[in-house]
Amino acid sequence: MNKRLTVAMAFSVALICAAAAKSTAPVPLPRSNPLKNTERENQQNPTSASALFSEKKLPSLGRAMAIGYYPRGCLQGGVELPATGPTWQVMRLSRNRNWGHPDLVKFLERFAPLAAKATGWKGILIGDMAQPRGGPLPFGHKSHQIGLDVDIWFMPMPDRVLSKAERENVLASNVVAADGKHVDDKTWSPADVAFIRTAAEQPEVERVLVNAAIKKELCRVENGNDRWWMSKVRPWYGHDDHIHVRLKCPADSPNCRAQPPVPGGDGCDKSLDHWFTDSILRIKIPEFGGSSAGLKLKDLPAACTAVLNAPANPASAATEDRSQPR
Repeated sequence: MNKRLTVAMAFSVALICAAAAKSTAPVPLPRSNPLKNTERENQQNPTSASALFSEKKLPSLGRAMAIGYYPRGCLQGGVELPATGPTWQVMRLSRNRNWGHPDLVKFLERFAPLAAKATGWKGILIGDMAQPRGGPLPFGHKSHQIGLDVDIWFMPMPDRVLSKAERENVLASNVVAADGKHVDDKTWSPADVAFIRTAAEQPEVERVLVNAAIKKELCRVENGNDRWWMSKVRPWYGHDDHIHVRLKCPADSPNCRAQPPVPGGDGCDKSLDHWFTDSILRIKIPEFGGSSAGLKLKDLPAACTAVLNAPANPASAATEDRSQPR
């Protein structure tokens, strides 16, 4: 009997100690650094396509081709946009995402001075394009995989060259009001309308993605007859501090899958109301956006395996800034 009592008492003490240890265990801290967490996740899952493609610091040899679909593909023979040009500067250089199909690089070199002239800005600030070989990114986007997507900030380029630290830490201007239903009069200006319009008017542009509140404002102010370009401007989650420009599949890329054509009309009909329902407005967009980190190499077009394993092409890297007009 005494033996049973001793065992019972010992078991009770063990339970009390275990409960006390659990109650005093530190609460896990929120994920504060997406970059470090992404690196750790990639180490734990080195076969993810995002881990494999993000390790490649230079593009592949081979003729330039966009392969696959915007959110599921890769880029062969990519080229680098110089970090600084006469009317542009690339932000977040540490990400190594200022690569694209030659058509995208040529577009930006041509669009930057057009945008500067239309807005009165010194130039534009360019965010993410693609990785050297495209492919899924470990954070920030589900698209931007085939070298035909680019984010361009709602912020004029300053009249000086930003330092590396500034390019990493300066934040883009949020032009959407806190309620998500209107633009913010403190940060929005008519120049932003000209900025978007200039992008949408370019013939190689497939879509210009913006926050729904921005689309709503465009519908309000652009009420003339010459608004054919409005059909290209489509609302999408986030995009409150930049526009997302997407180019059409290039003629030299037979394995590029085209996006379905935009619906007819200017997009200012009742379909826009959907974006202002409570269920949509309550959606919280992660600070660093979505990702395609769950994709495996087998989920991509077969040609992407060859792109991943191809020798590097250092000649495609930009060797000079183009801060002075040529």
